[in-house]
Amino acid sequence: MREIVRTTDPVLISFIESLLKGAGIIYMVADQNISILEGSIGVFPRRILVENDRESAARALLTDADIGDSLFPPAR
Repeated sequence: MREIVRTTDPVLISFIESLLKGAGIIYMVADQNISILEGSIGVFPRRILVENDRESAARALLTDADIGDSLFPPAR
């Protein structure tokens, strides 16, 4: 899986999840359980990961939704 977004914004995460679900792109939100350790203060970012072969489609989807500035740089 490839990381496409890293953020502490729960609203942005929810929006991205909605977009990805609607497009049928399988994804995973990593680092959600760290909130238990941090006391839910939102210090540690969550990462949104998508399947390797859907990374380009996911990035295009988020760019079209005008949140392309939130994208994590692509892996080399």
